Amino acid sequence: MLKKSSLALLGAALFLAWNGLLLLFLWGRPGAAPGPAPAPPGSRLLPAQLLQLAQDAEAELRLQRELLLQIQRLGRLQRQKTPPRVPEAPPKTPEPPQKQQEEEEEEEEEEVVIPVLVLACDRSSVRRCLDKILRYRPSARRFPVIVSQDCGHAETAAVIASYGAAVAHIRQPELGDVAAPPEHRKFQGYYRIARHYRWALGQVFRTFRHRAAIVVEDDLEVAPDFFEYFQAVLPLLREDRSLWCASAWNDNGREGLVDPARPELLYRTDFFPGLGWLLLAELWDELEPKWPPAFWDDWMRRPEQRRGRACVRPEVSRTMTFGRKGVSHGQFYDQYLKFIKLNDRFVPFTRMDLSYLKKDEYERAFLRQVYSAPEVRLEELREDAGRRPGPVRLQYRGRDSFKASAKALGLMDDLKSGVPRGGYRGVVSVVCRGRRVFLAPPADWAGYDPSWS
Repeated sequence: MLKKSSLALLGAALFLAWNGLLLLFLWGRPGAAPGPAPAPPGSRLLPAQLLQLAQDAEAELRLQRELLLQIQRLGRLQRQKTPPRVPEAPPKTPEPPQKQQEEEEEEEEEEVVIPVLVLACDRSSVRRCLDKILRYRPSARRFPVIVSQDCGHAETAAVIASYGAAVAHIRQPELGDVAAPPEHRKFQGYYRIARHYRWALGQVFRTFRHRAAIVVEDDLEVAPDFFEYFQAVLPLLREDRSLWCASAWNDNGREGLVDPARPELLYRTDFFPGLGWLLLAELWDELEPKWPPAFWDDWMRRPEQRRGRACVRPEVSRTMTFGRKGVSHGQFYDQYLKFIKLNDRFVPFTRMDLSYLKKDEYERAFLRQVYSAPEVRLEELREDAGRRPGPVRLQYRGRDSFKASAKALGLMDDLKSGVPRGGYRGVVSVVCRGRRVFLAPPADWAGYDPSWS
């Protein structure tokens, strides 16, 4: 297009130059000087011819100018219709297979959603619980918070509503009394709690169709690495069918009974701890049809529910309770629960290898550690506190023997279906005066005796 425009301009210039030369030539002929002179024959025709030539030249110039303008307009239209040329991106270098696999695994892991189910009733102090959960959760998408409220308490409902879209607020529809035997009338609160648990867990696994959930009550405060812990142990529950839950709670997690310098320590326990615990949808499929009308936590600790399975629990608790007032009327609170040590150091559990918690590997290592420790008597433990390094074993040989030793160490001494709190294969691991102590049955331990309860 530009080439054609240049040629048109050149032609117009040559035409004008030619006509100009022609006029000069004609005016400059001999006898063409100004002044009157006799005209030669045919000279009358010369002015008319010159006038005609000038008119033709002007018409040609107009034509050439119009052609030039048309050429320019066509050029502009062509530039508007043709999109700008985008340079091609260099070919992408294929990622190494291992890196691709790692990225795919990370994407798959990011899709795991673990809701936190908070069971609430009439405690407006649920704000303390929710504030810490929302403060420490790493992702709202991966850890949605569902608050299920029983009791219809208006003040508590207003507190929950104040969080807006940050939490989902659902309400237990049945608020009346639950049918109970006459001798259990004073335990009506426990019946309502069991009903609420069943309804709320049903909402999580049936209505919302989640595959796992963390259960928290409204009087619990969580640790900074609460979510990190559960995120790390979830794959264990999926892989090891000898595990049926993971708990953030250590029943014997009082100050002085745990090692705060080892917050990364995790254990298997045969005792169901509750108080911030993770379960899979498959477990709810098993439990829902036979869910009890009351005392659901003790029901979970019976052999027919536990079926030889264990839970994961930490050395240092990732939850603590601030709810002294409740249906239990503060049972154990003043003596034990208010002294629970809440972990304050973040442990990157998701970057750690937790395969040591799988049943076979754990039992080999744990039992070897327990029964290779020297056996001591309670009196020797008191007298030799801190003088000999390394763990020791304090052995019990019956129910009364266990309870006496547990009381002496400051442990919770009650048993549920014969299982001690925090125990695994009858062994309870604690710290006493700075030393690791294994309160353990004989090495030929034959199993729990439900009559010990």
